[in-house]
Amino acid sequence: MADGAHIQLPEDALCSALRERGQRVTPQRLTIARVVRELDRHVTAEQVLTAVSDRLPGVSLPTVYATLELLEELGSVRRVSAGGGAVLYDPRTHPHHHVVCTRCGAVADIDAPLDDEAVITAARDAGFEPERADTVVHGICMACRS
Repeated sequence: MADGAHIQLPEDALCSALRERGQRVTPQRLTIARVVRELDRHVTAEQVLTAVSDRLPGVSLPTVYATLELLEELGSVRRVSAGGGAVLYDPRTHPHHHVVCTRCGAVADIDAPLDDEAVITAARDAGFEPERADTVVHGICMACRS
């Protein structure tokens, strides 16, 4: 994913967004946001905790979860449901879709044109007000097929 396709809030914009919401700008929040960008892949909260532990000794998993949820609200990360209850956080925030391996749980991005408008219209017809449309394709990855 190091293709430069990120639409990230720069650190100063993140600080502004936090202040506008009445949130404090803390070293923990800034470091967690920076680490998610540096990891540049789909990550769990536990993986983020491991990656930040040397920079933020004593940081807790609940702090990481709360920060990731806040970053999602601010549009700095995307939450991806990988199936089986697993939740991943994606630093690529532009509209794209995902493929998930049903055996090992591997997740990859799909940059393919899909008719999101048809899905949004169907959701409205079902009585929902959609916030965004994400397509997740489930299948078996190449490594598991080997």
